[in-house]
Amino acid sequence: MPPLIQEPPTQGGETLGSPLLGVHDVAKAYGSVEALRGVDLQVFPGEIVALVGDNGAGKSTLVKAIAGVHQPDRGYISVRGKRVHLASPQDAAEVGIATVYQDLALCNNLDILSNLYLGRELRTPDRRVFRRFLARARMTVEGRRVLNELAISLPPLDARVGELSGGQRQAIAVARALLWGTSAVLFDEPTAALGVQQQAMVHSIIRHLKQRGLGVLIVSHNLADVFALSDRIVVLRLGRVAGTFVPKETHPNAVVAAITGSDTIAASIASGQ
Repeated sequence: MPPLIQEPPTQGGETLGSPLLGVHDVAKAYGSVEALRGVDLQVFPGEIVALVGDNGAGKSTLVKAIAGVHQPDRGYISVRGKRVHLASPQDAAEVGIATVYQDLALCNNLDILSNLYLGRELRTPDRRVFRRFLARARMTVEGRRVLNELAISLPPLDARVGELSGGQRQAIAVARALLWGTSAVLFDEPTAALGVQQQAMVHSIIRHLKQRGLGVLIVSHNLADVFALSDRIVVLRLGRVAGTFVPKETHPNAVVAAITGSDTIAASIASGQ
């Protein structure tokens, strides 16, 4: 089995320490279909890792394994160097793994504050008749604090989420994750179907998470986003890691070659064409 903590990458000449999130020899099959065939991956503090690959490469299966939706047939997940058993998304949340899915899992008919605390509403401390009431004032203070940290312009907290832009909705989904002491955040296609201005807003949010020292894992088909945001790019192909790249040292064609397994593209890169 691979070592729990591998040699950490560096940024600006400094090592990033021990990984916040680790995937160790993870395999998953659906009947005769092997979706993952022994995947190893680490995400370090203050690091943005992009996970790319063609359709059917295993990206969604890997994210669901990390998020606690599916359990691997072999291998395990670690958080802050400790092996964890993730039997459900709630288990993942309790150890500090938050997932922001493409649909964001927001309720359009509810206001911003209600979405921030959806399923985890705070109650008044009174143990008697008033315990049924929401501690809305306390929720408002904490909600505003987290949203202010993201430095995103949003309407008042009583505005309905269905009236917001795509970038603002992403901000709410991320703020909801930050409210619960998250260590690592997984993004599934975070800029899909967004305009240029909204994409820039989402980029700003993701970079803020990096500055806070969180680990960020992005699943994306958008190589422009991947090269603009990530510190490392991990390519999955046919359920295995086909390559790991540092964007500043890599041509996009090299990543495409790893995604497709194209010897023609790889040869052209080697020859400088």
